[in-house]
Amino acid sequence: MEEEHEYYTWLFIFKRKFKISKRKPLPEMIEVFNACTNNESQMSPDHFRRFLIEFQGDEDVTVDYAKQIMEKVLHQLRPDFARCCFSVDDFFNYLFLDKFNGPIDYKVHHDMTAPLQHYFIYTGHNSYLTGNQLIGGCSVKQIIKSLKKGVRVIELDLWPTSSKEGIHVLHGGTMTTPVELEECLTAINEHAFVKSPYPVIITLEDHLTPNLRDIVAKMVTEIFGDTLYHPEAGDHNEFPSPEALKHRILLSTKLPKEHLDEINGSREDNISSLNHDLTQLFEIDFEDENEDAANENPGQKTTPGYTQLIGIHAAKPDKKLSKALTVESGKAKRLSLGEQTLERAASLYGTDLVRFTQKNILRVYPKGTRITSTNFKPLRAWMHGVQMVAFNMQGYGKSLWMMHGMFRSNGKCGFVKKPDFLMSMGPNNEVFEPKVPLDVKKTLKVRVYMGDGWRKDFSQTHFDKYSPPDFYTKLYMVGVPADVRKVRTREIIDDWIPIWNQEFSFPLTVPELALLKIVVREHDAGKDDFAGQTCLPVSELKTGIRVVRLRDKKGKKFKSVKLLMQFTLE
Repeated sequence: MEEEHEYYTWLFIFKRKFKISKRKPLPEMIEVFNACTNNESQMSPDHFRRFLIEFQGDEDVTVDYAKQIMEKVLHQLRPDFARCCFSVDDFFNYLFLDKFNGPIDYKVHHDMTAPLQHYFIYTGHNSYLTGNQLIGGCSVKQIIKSLKKGVRVIELDLWPTSSKEGIHVLHGGTMTTPVELEECLTAINEHAFVKSPYPVIITLEDHLTPNLRDIVAKMVTEIFGDTLYHPEAGDHNEFPSPEALKHRILLSTKLPKEHLDEINGSREDNISSLNHDLTQLFEIDFEDENEDAANENPGQKTTPGYTQLIGIHAAKPDKKLSKALTVESGKAKRLSLGEQTLERAASLYGTDLVRFTQKNILRVYPKGTRITSTNFKPLRAWMHGVQMVAFNMQGYGKSLWMMHGMFRSNGKCGFVKKPDFLMSMGPNNEVFEPKVPLDVKKTLKVRVYMGDGWRKDFSQTHFDKYSPPDFYTKLYMVGVPADVRKVRTREIIDDWIPIWNQEFSFPLTVPELALLKIVVREHDAGKDDFAGQTCLPVSELKTGIRVVRLRDKKGKKFKSVKLLMQFTLE
């Protein structure tokens, strides 16, 4: 009798294991289909146009545009189609095609003509490291990966070789294996604009001697050529715009000690001012004079000096933090702070931070104890206007998911326009105060309909050895403290295609800085299994019924795993 019971138990388990249902149109989607077609069995281009306008919130949609989309979808679903019309199944399958129905418009649409400090910039930390901060390797592979992801700020630490004649890139004071500077620069030159046409900024941590800096100047001039940005007189008073710097590479570092007098700009400014005055008085064109002098010696080509190639001057933080955050008239600069110093500055001098970032660029980097290349939460920095939140791109984790989410904005070009309130001043010079609670500005409603794709991307025993998975979805709203919230759906037991059909509301006081983090997990007796994640900027969300592609822990898209969701912003 026991053997018979065991037989039936294993037979039951076997059947559960291979119970995979087919994805079918949800009743709610059938209702939408019928509402748009007036209960007809086929959806015409005119019906589809009605769906795009009334349910998806698209504007200025023509019948011809709707027909073009339908034809592209039908070519993908069944290439031998005869008529341009959707059945209910066609319509439901269309909803799952992220190429046509994704949650974000991947086009550059922000104003790109403002100065650089008006933007959040996708920034890497120790961009050459492939592993941890102490014994990891240094390689151009990680630099290339970062550029392909759209990172626009690459950090290189420059150190003399043992012979003092060459230049290595490595994390100083550690056992990280070095890589040659020339390799790094060549990799940047070849891959800088693969993902985005907007400028790449190289922040240099300079530990070199004067003669090695001359080598750097020659190297970057020869490798980057015309793409290297050469600052002109007055450029340090106001940063150029991303649009003006398209396909350009900029260097950013502190002026060397031997040029400390140039920090105040006294010598250069006085000469420039004298030249300007003489030009006005005697109509002398000094550029023409210099050009004539160069023509007299056509065989000589002068390489610009190291300091002449610094496109963005970096400043050393003053020991007194409040003084370091003082806004100086007529001089735009970049300042770097560690994450712990930022926390202190945000606590004590929040409005000074915001005011400083209206004129200057602030870079924040991870604390030294993050040996395994983890990252800090970036929202505190962003809500104070920090442009360069430097992250270890080779790692993974929830903080990096947020970074990925923020820079899915604006066509994933690596530059996201800061909200206007971070760049504006009131009549009495007051600025945005992150600590002050605000009224709810908008409410985001999110409905999680269903999910699919795990059966294709995972083995049948990946989540549970003897039964189908039990999926649930967690939604996290990340933003200013008043907007932070997390919710979760119920668990759907034993189903590879879970249907939740649950709606959640998120009141938002600062929707411009809000991120919606989506994580799917599979319930287990012990620790729940990870089943996918993504993070989306609320300000970029398309309203309506949308398909959301999920990613693995490192941010790489799964081939098939998707959620069908609906977004409503009121």
